[in-house]
Amino acid sequence: MSKKPGGTAADERAARLKAALKANLGRRKGQAKARASADEGVAPEGSPQSDVDSGAGEG
Repeated sequence: MSKKPGGTAADERAARLKAALKANLGRRKGQAKARASADEGVAPEGSPQSDVDSGAGEG
C-alpha cells in the first residue's frame, strides 16, 4: 500500500476508530456473556418455566 501525502491523518483516525470499535465489541461480548450466565437456569417467579418445573397447572 502506498501512502498519499496528507493521508496520514485519515489513516491515524481510521486506526483509532478501529481500535475503539474492537474494544467496544469486546466489552459488549463480555457483558452479554455475563448476562447469559447470570440468567442461565434462573426463572422468574410465575414464569412458564417455573410452573412446569414445580408441576403447577397439571390437572
